[in-house]
Amino acid sequence: MAIKKGNLIEKRNVLNEVRQNNMTLQEIRFFSIYLSKINARDLSTRTVTFPLQDFQKIMELGRLKINYLQSVTNSLLGKVVNVKNEDGGYTAFQLFKRCKVFKNETEQWYIEIDAHDDALPLMFEFKKEYFTYELWNALRLKSSNQLRMYEILKQYERVGSRKVSIKELRELLGIASEEYPRWNNFKVRVLDSCQQALEESTDIKFTYKLIRSGRGGKITGLEFFISKNKNYTDQLTLEEFIDLQPDALEVEVQEQEAEKQFKNEELEFLAEACGNEFTEEEMQVLFSLVAVKKLPEHEYGVRVSQYHYLAEKYAELNVQASKRKIKSRFAYLKKMIQADRK
Repeated sequence: MAIKKGNLIEKRNVLNEVRQNNMTLQEIRFFSIYLSKINARDLSTRTVTFPLQDFQKIMELGRLKINYLQSVTNSLLGKVVNVKNEDGGYTAFQLFKRCKVFKNETEQWYIEIDAHDDALPLMFEFKKEYFTYELWNALRLKSSNQLRMYEILKQYERVGSRKVSIKELRELLGIASEEYPRWNNFKVRVLDSCQQALEESTDIKFTYKLIRSGRGGKITGLEFFISKNKNYTDQLTLEEFIDLQPDALEVEVQEQEAEKQFKNEELEFLAEACGNEFTEEEMQVLFSLVAVKKLPEHEYGVRVSQYHYLAEKYAELNVQASKRKIKSRFAYLKKMIQADRK
């Protein structure tokens, strides 16, 4: 499939207001790319096909084995959204229902993904209460917080402002209550970081003011002021984004490199978050650093929280590696984790 420039995303407000469900930056970015590939007025476009190497780069997977690819696509297929009903209840369903990895007639690997039937009304045949943005806005952002903040505010660009409680903003961003509990930490790590990133890399920028309970009381919410931004770096196309990523390695259909097989299953699981790039000894070092950090709770346990954390740091490593030569990727990643104050 040829990669088109200026891919437009049409996103329903109700889909944008769904509370986040522990999606990584790569998964949120992939969903944005999926939405840019479909035609919201044509249900027959629900199935999207990528060259596997493009998918590998989009998801920043590094070394790729089929069993690891399965864990990545299974994670995508397992993403559940909870949509509020008018009676106060909710309806839960998955975003995607099927993923197929296959070779075409020229022996090239491809990946095909199809939306879940229950999710189709959120993606197709809507005529009102939606907003649009061009895909390039999502490609330079470096964290899930930044990408979600862009979408949360882009929805209200025409209005020019948006009031939101701190609790609701955390839910929309997918930030757990125990993460960044102190206001100053939340301000620096989330608000200020997003403000700088959006002004550098997207078509909107924002300022905000605090909403307090009573005069000089506790900060309970924020009012954002959203305006057009013409000072962004440049409009990065999907094709250019893919070209900037490290070269994808060959797909390993059979288990190879037996000497790299792990004895510790937990370390092997966490190694997948780092593209299976590091040895068991190196993963033990990384695990010892991650284990002492206070990470947001995950419904499937602390190991999944650690997996998502490592995946995010590994993605940041790949971003830096695309900009300059890194002598030791392991040492660089180790230093990144040590410098993180979580």
